[in-house]
Amino acid sequence: MTGSLKGKTLFITGASRGIGLAIGLRAARDGANVAIAAKTDTPHPKLEGTIHTAAAAIEAAGGRALPLLVDVREEESVVSAIERTASTFGGIDIVVNNASAISLTPTPLTEMKRFDLMHQINTRGTYMVSKYAMPHLARSENPHILMLSPPLDMQEKWFAPHLAYTMAKFGMSLCVLGLAGELRKKGIAVNALWPRTTIATAAVQNLLGGEALMQASRTPEIIADAAHALFLKPSREITGRFLIDDTFLAEQGVTDFTQYRVTPGIPLAPDFFVPDASEPPPGALD
Repeated sequence: MTGSLKGKTLFITGASRGIGLAIGLRAARDGANVAIAAKTDTPHPKLEGTIHTAAAAIEAAGGRALPLLVDVREEESVVSAIERTASTFGGIDIVVNNASAISLTPTPLTEMKRFDLMHQINTRGTYMVSKYAMPHLARSENPHILMLSPPLDMQEKWFAPHLAYTMAKFGMSLCVLGLAGELRKKGIAVNALWPRTTIATAAVQNLLGGEALMQASRTPEIIADAAHALFLKPSREITGRFLIDDTFLAEQGVTDFTQYRVTPGIPLAPDFFVPDASEPPPGALD
């Protein structure tokens, strides 16, 4: 994979930690500008990182950072953050819709305020950020929108155990399907990226499986490297795709996936929503 994001401007939601921060750091190593749009302004007792620690890490990696306190549920907050990013860096080239809320509860145990939260952040937040970024992306030489959301694999097994969460995540993917077609003539690429295995993030640690699942996960860097490779592609040549991290990296010539394991030798845990027909690249899970 060749090319650089030097001088490009990324607007990343949920970028104070985890996958969002990893994508920002990978771009920063090229000398990119990164707007960190997240809601953690002061240290959280259970979550590592704030918009300010993320900004410091971005700048230490070689990029320029703009920490922005943003609630993607609030229209005024989103509009202001996008305008500040464009005015600070002279435009926006890449939008990453990473912010997400999760609650793996069956319907009787899903409070409506939790249902609303997931849909407001995941589906509505993705839609709104994309909507207000579009005029700036239209002026970019190689504009990309990326959703961290799954393939639209309409199987009952993905919906029945946690209907509200699945609807909210698939809502992000519906934005990919619709916006890819809506923006194709403008040359704005819209794609989804999803991990084959669980990724070592705070959500996995705190909500899904604790330390045991963390050890059976890959690091956020696999998503960051896949996103970086995608952003280097001409936007008019790749849009409307639902990419799986290791398959896409294998297409770019990556053969060593051991570098992304949290703990070599421990079998990797599969993530939700990966279609049955999606075969891992040779040796990827060894």
